Amino acid sequence: LQYKPNADLDVTATGFFSSMNANNHGRLTSGAIYSMLVGKARGTYGIDAPAISGHPTFERYYRVHQNTMEALISFIPGIVLFAYYVSADVAAGLGALFLIGRVLYLRAYVADPKSRTLGFVLGYIPTQILVIGGLIGAAMKLL
Repeated sequence: LQYKPNADLDVTATGFFSSMNANNHGRLTSGAIYSMLVGKARGTYGIDAPAISGHPTFERYYRVHQNTMEALISFIPGIVLFAYYVSADVAAGLGALFLIGRVLYLRAYVADPKSRTLGFVLGYIPTQILVIGGLIGAAMKLL
């Protein structure tokens, strides 16, 4: 097998890296914001670190943050692979959908954990498309 680089890929500041930086910055910023919300909830509900249980609302904020960090483990490599091997524009769109899903997940989960499905699905499906599509794109470039 011989690697065949994508000669049409725009890796300039306005192409691949620009959209990837914007997308990943948004994902990481949301994680930082969720971390701050957990800290605020600690103060509001009197949960001293390192405790991770106590008031149900604090536990919901904590769980949203943890779930988001877990989701990023597959999302970030997926979006990078997909953007590089398939389409940076489509990856950016799927990344935006992921972020919208995570915001909806946060709002729904904190209000009522049973209502989190839409937000979860809007984050999960784009991640799967990015990971699977990126792996297929990488495999096809090797052929």
